[in-house]
Amino acid sequence: MSVKKSLPIVQADEWLKPVEEEIVLRHNLYLQRLEAIERSSGSIVDYANGYHYFGWQYDDSLSGWWFREWLPEAYDVYIFGDFNGWQRTQLRLDRDKDGVWSIFLPEAMYGYRLTHGSLYKLHIHGANGWLDRIPAYATRVVQDDETKNYTAQFWIDEPFDWSEDNFSASKCNPLLIYETHIGMAQEKEGVGTYREFETKILPKVRRAGYNAIQVMAIAEHPYYGSFGYHVSNFFAPSSRFGTPEELKSLVRKAHSMGIAVIMDIVHAHYVKNLNEGINELDGSQHHYSKEGDAGYQQYWDSKTFDYGKREVEHFLLSNVKYWMDVFHFDGYRFDGVTSMLYHHHGYTDFDCREKFFDAGVNRDAIVYLTLANKLIHSINPAAITIAEDVSGMPGMCNTIEDGGVGFDYRLGMAIPDFWIKLLKDIPDEDWSLDEMWSIMTSRLPGVKTVAYAESHDQALVGDKTIAFRLMDKEMYFAMNRASENLVVERGMALHKMIRLMTIATGGDAYLNFMGNEFGHPEWIDFPREGNDWSYAHARRQWSLATNGFLRYSQLAEFDRAMIRLVKKNRVLQNGYPWKWNTDYDNKTLVFSHRNLLFVFNWHTEASIPDYITEVPRPGKYTVELTTDDPRYGGLGRNSVGAEHFSYSEKDENGNVHHYIKIYNTARTAVVLKWHR
Repeated sequence: MSVKKSLPIVQADEWLKPVEEEIVLRHNLYLQRLEAIERSSGSIVDYANGYHYFGWQYDDSLSGWWFREWLPEAYDVYIFGDFNGWQRTQLRLDRDKDGVWSIFLPEAMYGYRLTHGSLYKLHIHGANGWLDRIPAYATRVVQDDETKNYTAQFWIDEPFDWSEDNFSASKCNPLLIYETHIGMAQEKEGVGTYREFETKILPKVRRAGYNAIQVMAIAEHPYYGSFGYHVSNFFAPSSRFGTPEELKSLVRKAHSMGIAVIMDIVHAHYVKNLNEGINELDGSQHHYSKEGDAGYQQYWDSKTFDYGKREVEHFLLSNVKYWMDVFHFDGYRFDGVTSMLYHHHGYTDFDCREKFFDAGVNRDAIVYLTLANKLIHSINPAAITIAEDVSGMPGMCNTIEDGGVGFDYRLGMAIPDFWIKLLKDIPDEDWSLDEMWSIMTSRLPGVKTVAYAESHDQALVGDKTIAFRLMDKEMYFAMNRASENLVVERGMALHKMIRLMTIATGGDAYLNFMGNEFGHPEWIDFPREGNDWSYAHARRQWSLATNGFLRYSQLAEFDRAMIRLVKKNRVLQNGYPWKWNTDYDNKTLVFSHRNLLFVFNWHTEASIPDYITEVPRPGKYTVELTTDDPRYGGLGRNSVGAEHFSYSEKDENGNVHHYIKIYNTARTAVVLKWHR
């Protein structure tokens, strides 16, 4: 092993010098673990093949099926199902020295009964008694309509034609993510399917201009309202949405449209349920978790993984490879990374450097995440990985070679928090331009950030989307284009400005939760006892955005224009914006990207004719986009195509500055393009 003594990540950042020893230690722990993996398996890609060994595996030489499960502290294990008349103690598994239990079922004896679609479970005797359980590597789990109990299903993958799928996520530059949920993507009051998403929703994503979908709630979860974050079965695509083959078809179709498919993967914790999940599967409290409180996420009422246990590491890395190998996912957004990184799960103020490097940090989790990134990019160098980390742990998005964890992007989670704070607590006239600029641009060079004004988090019941926070009850009766309503006028204006400001200054990629681009009203509330198990708020009302009489369609049209502008002019690839003017009296910010000049007037009422602002270079500036365009619900005070010619003046030092005059209207953003 090549032990590192110094790393580029430290050499490039003086702030990290005092903790260099800890950073080097973490990297060397990763190198030690990777070397051990490569020594035992040849490569990390070959190591992550648990799904080819555990669960059901057909043996051609013996003409039958092996079943294997890792249950080191189980006393007795049986397999049973409809193929043996549900006799619990008829088919006993044998245990090897590593705690792997197995059984071989000859096709000659069981082939006519153990068929595609057969139902089965394990009957496990452990310290927690005799329990009927679902295997950890089950690739399909279904719920009984009457009993509501979940059962594993014997599933033989049908041959699937990936031959024409030559898609590469490298084409997604810039990365424009449409965050989605299969079940609630439909307008009907019910659970949407993979097939419906493929035929109805993917065309909407393409028309909106986004080039990636981030799909939530794929791995099976017993409680629909958990949004997929309390996973029970890590290798089973949720059967409530359809079959594995239908999920593959969705991915293939997305790729044919030029859309990458990113999975929202949950390796931070798992559901504590015994009936559906992997908790205490072998009878012990330290099977996939640490014992006691160390294995419990008290804030989420779920179990955490023991990342330092080799079998758990193998399980999770195999899970990472499985979704990419079998379903052709283009990468992952890792949920709950902050919870993984710290023994306290991030519930502290990160107000000093030591918080990132003291005893509260889970080194095993850092090593696991680094291995996961190594694996993902070894399988597919163009794959995308995104870390949901609110703490800002240094090195998350640095390359592994430089001493980082290897994520491609981090989520800019401070941005939506900032917008909500403004809208909730601060009057419009008191908004701070300096704070706005600081929050939007506060990121380290080279740390690629996914900017977003709001995601599904802000849309959940108990919170409010930006549109609902801006317009609230007025959305119910004043969104008709013919109505005149000051609350809606303000809401429409700020909704567009907030999104344009976020995408133009907040990062290197952009994310939007489905429907929020057109100001989807109300909140997300999954069926539960408290709402009489209603699906009324667990859907997307797409018809609002296509109804030409309603203002939602104007917001949708603006979002499409904004995305076109950003892609055409490579705004997100340009790095940080360059600020030219902060006008506190007129609440105006002016900044540039490449050949584009952005003018944001956040004032509640001041519209200034012949407003003078400095510009980067002399020439002609034409209006490319304005939030005030009547097509987007504006008043039309600036016209697309309007020309503004620069003039030049020297300052007292002889330096030449260039200026233009524009009509700077209140609550409006204007984007102008420079021409020679």
